Amino acid sequence: MDLWTGLLPEPDWLLRLEAELPLMVERYFIHGREVPSPRLVSWHGDPGSGYAYSGVHHEPVAWTPGLSEVRARIHDATGLTFNSVLANLYRDGADSMGWHADKEPELGPTPDDRWIASMSFGAERRFLLRHRRDAADQLELRLGGGTLLVMRGTTQTHYRHAVPKTRKAVGPRLNLTFRRVVETK
Repeated sequence: MDLWTGLLPEPDWLLRLEAELPLMVERYFIHGREVPSPRLVSWHGDPGSGYAYSGVHHEPVAWTPGLSEVRARIHDATGLTFNSVLANLYRDGADSMGWHADKEPELGPTPDDRWIASMSFGAERRFLLRHRRDAADQLELRLGGGTLLVMRGTTQTHYRHAVPKTRKAVGPRLNLTFRRVVETK
């Protein structure tokens, strides 16, 4: 994992992207039940970068000018290329992301192919990582405005991650998770 703080300093990124993105409550399936997402989301990318998670296939919406600019800045900083992004807007402390790993086949055939660049704007939130087999092996990061976390290699194989709910008063946080979707057979 790699962490950059202040890569894209605020103040206007959150408001600009929030105005550009068609954010919505998504519905997906957990244990055979359809449930609303506990955050607002939108999927963007190049043609052919469809992606499935939580039992739902997502076809990408076109890149917005702001997303294109953020993608270029991340490429310049990391040298990594991405063809898609999932935008997650956490409106307040009640919005969350449960424990999961991003290891769908569309992200590549091996762990070394599965890069996720997670760019945060807005309020700081806790980001937790926990080893799949050793619960004592945990890491907590505070990801806030302008912070980029890149997860690569075997991170998705060995660790799960989450953005838990909080009862603290917290403002909105927009998280962009850039990915490189590959065609699967």
